[in-house]
Amino acid sequence: MLKKPQYIALALVIVVVLIIFNLPSQTMSRCKLAISGLFLPLFGLAGSSAQLIEKTGHTVLPRSVLTKENQKLRQENEQLRIQLMQNDELFRENSRLRQSLEWQKQTRWKLKLGHVISRDPANWWRTVQIDIGSAQGIRENLPVLTSQGLVGRTSVVGQNRSQVLLLGDPNLRVGASISDKEVRENGITISTSGPLDNNLVNFQYFSRNNAVKPGQTVITSGEGGVFPKGIVIGQILDVRNSNIGVSSEARVKVAANLNSLEEVWVMFP
Repeated sequence: MLKKPQYIALALVIVVVLIIFNLPSQTMSRCKLAISGLFLPLFGLAGSSAQLIEKTGHTVLPRSVLTKENQKLRQENEQLRIQLMQNDELFRENSRLRQSLEWQKQTRWKLKLGHVISRDPANWWRTVQIDIGSAQGIRENLPVLTSQGLVGRTSVVGQNRSQVLLLGDPNLRVGASISDKEVRENGITISTSGPLDNNLVNFQYFSRNNAVKPGQTVITSGEGGVFPKGIVIGQILDVRNSNIGVSSEARVKVAANLNSLEEVWVMFP
């Protein structure tokens, strides 16, 4: 049984409803819009909560799946880093080859390009192997150089590879002279240093009363029959009297970097 206050409330609701339905259509639409506006935040909050629950369900993945995805991303990242390193090396190689080819066009010598493929592990500062041999016309005792200067000479030749004896080997002697119109000094270069100074050679057996000084360029003299005249060997570092006392000698910084040879040119007569 309804109590008296409840009857009164019910009667009021009925009266309000009758009043609303008897209002003009435009006024009734405004009332509906206002009433719906009161409940809209509640509907929006319920919808947002449902979306949040759905998103949370999608983002919470098993640990094993996350671990696999992490490993996959690491592998892809490592592959991209390797590809980037390869691209950088290709760019450097292309730059070196462009410079070398441009230098070759400017020289008067007949040259053939070879790539360094290995070094002697027991004697790495004295010899290297290149990827051209007798099948490409290479033979023993041909000069080997880069665009910076003399490297050495071919010593052992196979069908498709050759060994190059470097300037750092004490057994390699080169007839040399000073590239200076006012200085006429001839001698030979020979390496007398250890493996830590393989880019240094000694210029020996020139006269004691000389005008040789640091900074001058040493080139091949053309004597000896192996190296033609005019190939750059390096620059004078310092000059001193030899132990014999009748001649002088000088240390020469080799122009070509023997520690980082990658491409070389073999010279033909």
